[in-house]
Amino acid sequence: MADLLTHLLVGYSIGTLLSLRYERLRPAHVSLVMVGAASPDLNRIELVASDGFVAGVFGLPFSWEPLHTLVGSALVTGLLVLLVAPDHRKRVLALVAVGVVSHHLLDILLITPTGQSYAVFWPILEYRIPSGDLYQSTDRWPVLASGSCATLLWAVRRRRDSAASESETPPD
Repeated sequence: MADLLTHLLVGYSIGTLLSLRYERLRPAHVSLVMVGAASPDLNRIELVASDGFVAGVFGLPFSWEPLHTLVGSALVTGLLVLLVAPDHRKRVLALVAVGVVSHHLLDILLITPTGQSYAVFWPILEYRIPSGDLYQSTDRWPVLASGSCATLLWAVRRRRDSAASESETPPD
């Protein structure tokens, strides 16, 4: 699952960069970006409940794959936002959407045999964007690169928070 870990680490890095830039964003907000970065992979539910099983239970044709498109991600994001108090929904929507977009951008960069990425815009468009052909989902270097970046940002955030807390305490 190096692919999912990469998405989470990139989501953490983006969320941390946003929290460093905007003081009103706290660590919980970073988690929202990470949730967004992982949400398109909800189609992996198929490993537990296959398409055929769900189709048999409901008696209708079924597939988990549309969850890994922008439209499916938008629907999941909309459902997640409904779980939050109304006065926080705009911020939650924006942060989860940032994570979702980062996930799809990373997936577009995958090496594919056809040279084309998956149908990101399905069911609106069947067009497949040319693949970035940068890495395979089984490669280790994206995890190492995103992990290094996340570790660096974690250290910067921790140092900044400790410096801020030291400046707030009055001298003896």
